[in-house]
Amino acid sequence: MSGLVGQGVARVDGRAKVTGAARYAADQEVPGALHGFLVMSTIARGEVVEIDTRAALAHPGVVAVYTHADMPRLRVPDFPYNRPYIPMQDARVHHNGQPVAYVVAQTLEQAQEAANLVKVRYRAQAPVARMADVLDQAFLPDRFRGRANEDGRGDAAAALAQAEVRVEATYSSPMQHHNPIEPHTTTAVWAGDGTLTLYESTQGVAFTRNMVTQAFADDPPKDVRVISPYLGGGFGAKGPTYPHTLLTAAVARLAGRPVKLVLSRAQMFTSNGHRAEYRHHLRLGATREGRLTAIADTSTAQVTRLDGRIYNSSDSTLQLYACPNVHVRQLGVRLDLPTSSYMRSPETTAHFGLETAMDELSHELGIDPVELRIRNHTDVVQQTWAGGEPERPYGGKHLLECYRAAAEEFGWARRNPRPGTTRDGDEYVGWGMATETHTYGHIDSEVRLTIGPDGRATVRTASQEIGTGTYTVLSQVAADELGMPLGHVTTLLGDTTYPAASISAGSSTMPSVVGPVSEAAKSARAAVIALAVADPRSPLHGVPAAEVVAEDGRLLASGDRGDTYRDVMARHGQEVTVTGRKPNTRGHSFGAVFVEVRIQPRLGRLRVTRVVTAHDLGRVLNRRTARGQVIGGVTWGIGFALMEHTMVDPVTARVVNPNLSTYLVPVCADTPSVTALFVDEPDPDSQALGARGFGETPGTGVPAAIGNAIHHAIGRRLRDVPFTQDKLL
Repeated sequence: MSGLVGQGVARVDGRAKVTGAARYAADQEVPGALHGFLVMSTIARGEVVEIDTRAALAHPGVVAVYTHADMPRLRVPDFPYNRPYIPMQDARVHHNGQPVAYVVAQTLEQAQEAANLVKVRYRAQAPVARMADVLDQAFLPDRFRGRANEDGRGDAAAALAQAEVRVEATYSSPMQHHNPIEPHTTTAVWAGDGTLTLYESTQGVAFTRNMVTQAFADDPPKDVRVISPYLGGGFGAKGPTYPHTLLTAAVARLAGRPVKLVLSRAQMFTSNGHRAEYRHHLRLGATREGRLTAIADTSTAQVTRLDGRIYNSSDSTLQLYACPNVHVRQLGVRLDLPTSSYMRSPETTAHFGLETAMDELSHELGIDPVELRIRNHTDVVQQTWAGGEPERPYGGKHLLECYRAAAEEFGWARRNPRPGTTRDGDEYVGWGMATETHTYGHIDSEVRLTIGPDGRATVRTASQEIGTGTYTVLSQVAADELGMPLGHVTTLLGDTTYPAASISAGSSTMPSVVGPVSEAAKSARAAVIALAVADPRSPLHGVPAAEVVAEDGRLLASGDRGDTYRDVMARHGQEVTVTGRKPNTRGHSFGAVFVEVRIQPRLGRLRVTRVVTAHDLGRVLNRRTARGQVIGGVTWGIGFALMEHTMVDPVTARVVNPNLSTYLVPVCADTPSVTALFVDEPDPDSQALGARGFGETPGTGVPAAIGNAIHHAIGRRLRDVPFTQDKLL
């Protein structure tokens, strides 16, 4: 074994990315492709009365303008298509920025110019765009994909009434939008035999294939192939399948030519989901020694007039701390806004309130925030009403070690607990911390591994590279199990002609795909060894297969007897192909984050100057990519806490800051020094070489840790993100 797993191996696709050789969805050159551009509604609720396309059709280069009057009838697919309707199937308008016409032209510029010439007349109704206006109409939605919107254990109300100490507060966060560097894009190519190929920016090629197949069920393609070898950022934005994909496929069929659609930045704000506006009311009950006795958690999220799905779960309230009495209720209020969806680390939304409330409880009790969390630590998965499973221990959980390691590295013992007492020149200095946790998923996946006559291996699976290092980690795993140099393994992803595999969402990629890669590589190694020991021409002929080991591309036995993959396969003259499958389980990853902030009081200027994290993610497969996940999570958490806020006009329900000049996200200058520590203990329950899903865990505690540090710095408790200058002043 080469020992690559666990090392900080550089990305195998790094050179392709920095040289431009990596081909993203919109980079695919398709001969004869037309360009599409969407015309978006300017009302939020009502219907289209008339669409005048004459000026647009007369514009140079325009091939067609399609509306609801001539668009093919499509069926609404199952989840992860996350809307209960498909636009341009009728005259109804459900939100501002909904597609109402589709322009197709020879060039992108011609399509954009023609889109501005389309005249649409509406019959409008007054929209509801603010949660505050309809909070009294909040309702409990139905279960969503098996998850209850009301859950708990014990009797939280009775326990709160008897609690020695109580903390009660409301926390809130605004709409937030994904802004990946790569915009959403679809290129649809129909072949003469009725097959459809989509070059798509998607986190799940297999899921997209299924959604498109369902949408065209009344007139199905002979086959659908989805290709997405690289993704320029997803973060949940490209997990579901969205209307623009279905519309582009339909338009390409009508036009009889390939059509490429690339959404504009502004269109992405209404076309692809977002993190819903959220209000979170929490009541904690505890003993004077700091033991939690009750948690009552009621959240209210923005949903649409047609759909009640809530994407931000309160899982950490139910499971993170030992508490016998817990009640969680998730309510929705209907607004005339686009449908929300998953956004990076969706459990952060509720977790921000929980970790802020824990800090408030620690201040109320005079107990150190770390010590309070240690006193309420649990080593068991706690029973809930909806789960119904009996309490069981975690197979491996090292959160206590995360607290100790990060606190020591940060220097937490030197913290003066009294708020507002630590100064450095004209700045107040604050230290805050929070627990980090997030669930991870698993989706049954398959891998095909081929060893060619040249003795090199190729791994194929229809998972995706979303920028987090999937190509690299899967290549490491295969090379280790095969006993090959890393450069002798090629991993191919993002194509539905490969075996079906997990969507790259819900921190499920590594838990789902690593096990199958490992199993396939073991089988392939055994198959080549069997060829060698059975071949009279091999130096290993007659050696028991169990005595042969693989190392650095060589097959070795005692007595200096050896052969190489290349020689064995060259003599064999044919490929060896095997498949790998390895079911896994879902679970949680954990960590702790410690943050330092500095606040200039006259201007209210706030800087996050230092971050230390420690995480328990099971076995670390690649230290470099894992650290990258931590830096990305911390940066995302800074954006959540200090900057990101989608603004909506309450009269028109129109997003008024759909661009990166007014929707602020952190840049390199906003990102402080980040120290990332890892426990690196394999989880015995994991079938992915002991690794857990991890991508969404870093960052879950960062917004609360920043808010807690602000309170320590200036004594002001902020419960509404983003923490902008006006709130600090």
